[in-house]
Amino acid sequence: MLIQFTVNKKSVAVEAPADITLLDLLRDYLGLTGAKEGCAVGECGACSVLMDGRLVNSCLVLAPQADGSEILTIEGVHAPDGGLNDLQENFITYGAVQCGICIPGMVLAGEALLLETLTPTRAEIRTALAGNLCRCTGYQQIVDAIEATAQQRRNQ
Repeated sequence: MLIQFTVNKKSVAVEAPADITLLDLLRDYLGLTGAKEGCAVGECGACSVLMDGRLVNSCLVLAPQADGSEILTIEGVHAPDGGLNDLQENFITYGAVQCGICIPGMVLAGEALLLETLTPTRAEIRTALAGNLCRCTGYQQIVDAIEATAQQRRNQ
């Protein structure tokens, strides 16, 4: 089946089986390995991507459902110069990066929230992260990084 969509602002057309997940299509057909398969049942958020601006677990989306959509993966999150963006920099500054399995999903969850509001409360940040599991950082540093980024973006 031919699946056509935009990924990280580039149009793609991929011939793939109709029963393949978006996660497998991204990783195995397009080489975009930032989204990870953690649980394969939509519980951990390691496979999170933005689909038409909405955070989704790509392990639960069949690839044909992405036909005509705009997908943003962690590979598409960067500063204009191609380096780390402000949220990614704050993940480093606040010590929110440990093993790296959850980080792409956490960054995308943060970006999805910051697209909605630049004035999130700490409770709203925690709610936005609720679908992402992290066993290393304890979440505090991740919340701090997103909160700091919201403040920086408000001040720009």
